[in-house]
Amino acid sequence: MFKIIIQDQCGCFKKSHLQNNLNFSSKDDALLKAIEMKNTMNKTFCKKHEFQIEEIFNNLVIKFYKDEPINSCCGNGCCM
Repeated sequence: MFKIIIQDQCGCFKKSHLQNNLNFSSKDDALLKAIEMKNTMNKTFCKKHEFQIEEIFNNLVIKFYKDEPINSCCGNGCCM
C-alpha cells in the first residue's frame, strides 16, 4: 500500500478539490498521481509556496520546498 500525504496544507490546498491521504496499491500509480498533484499545486495555487515530493517509506509526501521560509505569506489570506 502506498499513500500520498499532503504535509503542508496551505489555504489554497484547503480550498482546492484535491484530497489528502490517498491510497494506492501500486507505487507507480501513487507516484504519477503525486506528480500530477504537485504540478497542479505549483501551477494553480497563489504561487507563494513551491511544493516538492519526498518519498518516506511507502509514503509520497508533498510539502513546501525546504528552503522556503515557513512564516512567509503573500497577504491574500490564503496562508491562514
